[in-house]
Amino acid sequence: MLQKLKKRLKNQKGFTLIELLAVIVILGIIAAIAIPAIGGIIDKTEKDAQVSEGIQIISSAKLYMSAHQHIDNGTASDGKMELTTTELDSYLDNVDDTGYTVLVTKAASGKYTYEITDHAAVQIVNGSSATSATEQNLLDY
Repeated sequence: MLQKLKKRLKNQKGFTLIELLAVIVILGIIAAIAIPAIGGIIDKTEKDAQVSEGIQIISSAKLYMSAHQHIDNGTASDGKMELTTTELDSYLDNVDDTGYTVLVTKAASGKYTYEITDHAAVQIVNGSSATSATEQNLLDY
């Protein structure tokens, strides 16, 4: 009985070279399909992050206006006020693109509208030639 067991153990063989090559080819095909797909996902995620940052900046502008409605920061004209990093920095954390400007417009009805300029989210949402994006443009993306 012990002899038969030893004989069976000696008869076991490993993978052949062809089988190993087939596995490598299959893994290569899977990698060729998966890598471009992952690259597209990463690019989309980066764009979504920039648009989310734009929404965060507009939300901070809303907080600023709630706290300082009656105060003119020196940039108001025709019911419009420009807010930059200087005014909004205390309302924001971890903003990568700091060259933005938020244009706040007060309508006759007393409502405020918010537009962001000079931010990467503007071109993502409205195209490469766009100069500004409204809050609704960012939310619709």
